[in-house]
Amino acid sequence: MSEELPEGWVSASLDQVAVLNPRHPKSLDDSMPISFVRMAAVSESKPAFDSLDERALGEVRKGFTHFAEGDVLFAKITPCMENGKGAVATGLRNGIGCGTTELHVIRPLAGIDPHYVFRFLAQSSVRRAAKENFTGTAGQARVPTSFLEALELPLAPLAEQRRIVAKLAKLLAKVDACQERLAKIPVLLKRFRQSVLAAACSGRLTVDWRKNNSTSDVETGDLPLGWQLALVGEVIQSLKYGTSQKCGYEKRGVPVLRIPNIADGITSHSDLKYAELPEREFQQLRLIPGDILLIRSNGSVSLVGKCALVRKSDRDFAYAGYLIRLRPNTDKVAPEFMSLALGSYGVRKQIEVPARSTSGVNNINTDEIRALQLLLPPLPEQQEIVRRVEGLFALADRLEARLAQARAQVDKLTPALLVRAFRGELVPTEAELARREGRSYEPASVLLDRIRAERASETPKQKRGRRAKGA
Repeated sequence: MSEELPEGWVSASLDQVAVLNPRHPKSLDDSMPISFVRMAAVSESKPAFDSLDERALGEVRKGFTHFAEGDVLFAKITPCMENGKGAVATGLRNGIGCGTTELHVIRPLAGIDPHYVFRFLAQSSVRRAAKENFTGTAGQARVPTSFLEALELPLAPLAEQRRIVAKLAKLLAKVDACQERLAKIPVLLKRFRQSVLAAACSGRLTVDWRKNNSTSDVETGDLPLGWQLALVGEVIQSLKYGTSQKCGYEKRGVPVLRIPNIADGITSHSDLKYAELPEREFQQLRLIPGDILLIRSNGSVSLVGKCALVRKSDRDFAYAGYLIRLRPNTDKVAPEFMSLALGSYGVRKQIEVPARSTSGVNNINTDEIRALQLLLPPLPEQQEIVRRVEGLFALADRLEARLAQARAQVDKLTPALLVRAFRGELVPTEAELARREGRSYEPASVLLDRIRAERASETPKQKRGRRAKGA
């Protein structure tokens, strides 16, 4: 290794301190129940298996990878390797396991902590180097055994290895807990937006506004003061299906908005396609700000009826056949309010419950759209509702942006901790503690010499199947 190692450490190739890809002894009874591991059971972030199956050894002795209690597993195939899949084999039935052939097995020798090796192999730098040494074709690229054999391990004294492993376990558990808490926030923000929308479209959001802007301060009946039940067909000028012309990415003709361009109540210009439309068709389909595009057909019921408000940046765009354009009558309804109302729970329920399905495709037609019921406040209150909703949604957007920044920072913690661990910066070195406590210690060079001596005294058969001990 090019970097200077901490005092008491030594650099050793992995094949000096471990046996790679050992096989089970032939003397083992084929009827013995053992643990079986599929790749899906190998975690991308922790040393424990997600699950273990059980098989008779004879069923899986041939054609599968062999490993034993305490062995370190390293996914060799793309993309599992890049994703971080690996494990320390623990909890195996009879201490024996077999599993997917897409795993390398590293059996640490006496004096080498398996979790120390596992954490070293989990480093981003190791995974990047492994990818650079892939062999095979795209989609079937694998890490060769030779890469692991030559991989240089910064080896600490055994006591220090164990302190590093314990410290990493403690700190990474905190990182995991932080990630779990952050992962709950998007759900809370989604519920917040849904609650805001429900309050907006039921009149609860503007109770105070009505008290301050109405000649009466008493609301009677089932509807908020001044609100009325209206059909979509009563508050729009027109409905029109989109073009059936073939669209492409070549920028010829006019931009055409499609289902992928309908996102979160507004239009998106990513993945934009174009079409050359006859002038007459274009004039019929050209969009103006305030139009609403609604998905009329999709395999997912949750997407049927999803809509987006057309903005100034969409002016003179056209739209595709799986969309319907609603042009609101602005004397009766503000387009921004109508777009909110169409996404409310009450309208979604009207769309999803009776949704028809033909060959797995759900649809809503123009007659059904016209028959959708809305709770409609007076125009001034619609505008106030839109103002308040936009403010609250903007707050949620800011929180999402801060969440993204926080998650990005937390995601950097694990790689940073691993780097520090193998630079000797995470815990006091054994050399430092020995000086502080006035005692001697065994440096890693002595440990490595002992491992070499023990290996030199073994027969080739013992070397292939040697089990770790004392680790």
